[in-house]
Amino acid sequence: MTGIRFDHYDWAGGREAMLRFGPDAGPIVLAALPLFEEANRTRQFACTILRALAGRGIGSVLPDLPGTGESLVATADATLSDQRAAYFALAQQLGVDTYAASIRSGALLEGDATLAGRWHLSPQTGEDLVRDLERMRAAAGKPEGDYASNRLSPEQLAALREAMPRGEGRCRIIRLDTDPRAADATYPGAPLWRRAEPDNNIELAEKLAADIAHWIAA
Repeated sequence: MTGIRFDHYDWAGGREAMLRFGPDAGPIVLAALPLFEEANRTRQFACTILRALAGRGIGSVLPDLPGTGESLVATADATLSDQRAAYFALAQQLGVDTYAASIRSGALLEGDATLAGRWHLSPQTGEDLVRDLERMRAAAGKPEGDYASNRLSPEQLAALREAMPRGEGRCRIIRLDTDPRAADATYPGAPLWRRAEPDNNIELAEKLAADIAHWIAA
């Protein structure tokens, strides 16, 4: 089964939607988009990666977390701790053969989830994320607390600043070849999360899906 199906999962704070790709059995990739506007810019790209994984016989899920996507929780009311709690609950539901595939600040959502491995594309620290948000707010002339029409409290910003991707255990870091930071592998491509509008890169998505599939099988 390689089609896309709509599904849902439950966590302590309620029920959230998710997309399922490929088979439900075997290793499952739990994808996490970046937070805020970068999620919109990379969603199509992430779905292309997950479709390519399905073509290789690997199932995956792309969940809405509290305050993201079609969630009934308003962005202003969402907290990093709730998003991590929802991610944790879904990882438990999917089982022990679950692998994270997180883009940018999506790596901050994994928290204490038990995973078979963590695959990170250009992982971003919470401090870097907040710095980007502050720079965009200033450039747009928005008042304090208003980040691209998202209202974020000082408590939310403080939690984000302290957040770090987890790198222990089986963890693979991928970066674009224009990024000089340490990585297990690099690939040529433009950072879609920097684009003004959502975009896609099918060739890069296929390469990244192959990377994930080989890493899981290794």
